[in-house]
Amino acid sequence: MANEVQVNALGDACPIPVVKTIKALASLGGAGTVETLVDNKVAVENLKRLAADKGCEVAIAQKADKEWHVVLTAPEGVEVAAKDADDAQCYIPTKKNLVVQISSDAMGNGSDELGRSLMKAFIFAVTQQDELPATMLFYNGGAHLTCEGSPALEDLKSLASQGVEILTCGTCLNHFGIADTLAVGEVTNMYVICQKLEQASLIVRP
Repeated sequence: MANEVQVNALGDACPIPVVKTIKALASLGGAGTVETLVDNKVAVENLKRLAADKGCEVAIAQKADKEWHVVLTAPEGVEVAAKDADDAQCYIPTKKNLVVQISSDAMGNGSDELGRSLMKAFIFAVTQQDELPATMLFYNGGAHLTCEGSPALEDLKSLASQGVEILTCGTCLNHFGIADTLAVGEVTNMYVICQKLEQASLIVRP
């Protein structure tokens, strides 16, 4: 029997990559490797779970923006039957309702100049995360960050274009006299801010 099998699961929705890989493992008839090609991280994570469940070693290589090669190495004596594919399950992680709450244009205490540089770096870092926040709330001094002249404006516009909700306190904008300079997102009120925070599964306050 073959001791090296490649499975092309590109374009396949979960749990098909897992099903195909189980059948390939069963076809080994013992020790060997199965290399499965997938195009999403959910499939990668589920193949890692399969490897742990069957006692296989796993190696993962990302070959392109949406192409991963997941290699499962089965030891001698591994017990995998083709009928196991009928019970294959696919775990799809629930997306967190992440809210970023920003109440100042500076991050931390000690030096306002340093704090503003840190806040700009923080907002850029948010753009680089695999999972973007659902909402970013700006109030008090943080309201300056969503207005014209903000050093973080381009990064915030990038986040907004990717579906991140950018909300700035209207009372705060009026207090600072900058309501007519809002350059990204929408104006909100304390009721909505309170609602967003209550509904969040995770709140980040830089």
